[in-house]
Amino acid sequence: MDSFFVRYRNLLVLLVVLLAQIIGLAVQVRRTSSGRNTLDPRDPTGVRLIRLWADAIVTPPEQVFHATKLGAVAMWQNYIDLRHIREQNQDLQKTVDRLRLEQASLLEDARQGERLQALLDFQQKYIYKTLAAQAIGSSGSDSSRVFYIDKGQKDGVVPDMAVITPDGIVGKVREVYPHSAQVLAINDQTSGAGVILETTRIRGILRGDADGRPQIIGILADQRIQPGEKVLTAGGDLVFPRGLTVGEVVRVMPDPDRDSFIDVIVKPAAHLDRLDEVLVITSTEPRFSAEQQKDMATSEALKGAQAAAIREQQKASQIMAERLPGLADPNAPPPVNLPPGQDQAAPPAATTPAAPKLLHPFRPDRFTPGAKPQPPREEEITPPAGQENKPETKPESNPVTKPLQQTSSPPAPPGRNP
Repeated sequence: MDSFFVRYRNLLVLLVVLLAQIIGLAVQVRRTSSGRNTLDPRDPTGVRLIRLWADAIVTPPEQVFHATKLGAVAMWQNYIDLRHIREQNQDLQKTVDRLRLEQASLLEDARQGERLQALLDFQQKYIYKTLAAQAIGSSGSDSSRVFYIDKGQKDGVVPDMAVITPDGIVGKVREVYPHSAQVLAINDQTSGAGVILETTRIRGILRGDADGRPQIIGILADQRIQPGEKVLTAGGDLVFPRGLTVGEVVRVMPDPDRDSFIDVIVKPAAHLDRLDEVLVITSTEPRFSAEQQKDMATSEALKGAQAAAIREQQKASQIMAERLPGLADPNAPPPVNLPPGQDQAAPPAATTPAAPKLLHPFRPDRFTPGAKPQPPREEEITPPAGQENKPETKPESNPVTKPLQQTSSPPAPPGRNP
């Protein structure tokens, strides 16, 4: 070892001097942000070369060490430490499947709740008494359009009751069992319902065809029937109440069996292919809500008040008619004795007030209403001797005091001034 330093002593000293000089220069020289090396102190400060060299020497080993560390950690976490991941994955998959089923069930419950809420609102506002039922099955045949509901004889269901939904009519009850009933839909070939077109007011019979489409038959050809017209129940079949929605006209086609008749294809308002909840009309007697009953009571009270006011006006008019001068007959019979507590001037409201009696005329003639003039007698036409120039006695000035005497006197002869 000594021989090496001795042999290369000059070279080693030269290398040490050069290294010291390089280090001194690296300490003094700075590299600016523009990448230029400078020794001028007026230049902006930068990074010393010695630091750059040290960073260049240390960075590669450090990067290798860091990459080795990351690889080891990834190997541990992604492969070695995944012994129970398969079991956890299976448990999570089961949980996801269960949550999906619960979500589907909750979604179906929410939709059913919306339908039931709409059905309840319609049932409360509908004027007739109805019974809510659930559709539980169908006939299972394409040629028969019937389904079953979960309400039967013990619930008050009888045959020929109308089955409806808030959208429109569905059908009528055909067979009734203790706890269920069979409903015949309106698109069956054996069904029938009296309908009327809303605009043209044309009546017909609704029944289904071979394809299960409701159609109106028995209508004469009429150009006024156009697609889109509303169809309502007519109420003449004694099953469906009048005014319920049936659907709308889709197409008008000629009747293949009769030349002058047409068939009107109707799109039903109710979804006959996906029925869930329906209403059975159990009574056609109108029922009113609390607000409607209150309005009817108020109307009756106002009607009674108006009738009382009219009776008061009639009473006042009768009293006024009795007090007017010249309208009461002094020779009229005395009033009938009324029971105590009843006013004589005000007759009962149910009796019709009698017409006022007029006074007898002072000198009735042939123009007086109701008077029958008598022909003059001969002794009145030819006066007796000595009385031609005798003046007549002046009648009394008050005609009311003796109306009977004046009425019984014969009419004045013609040609003589009274």
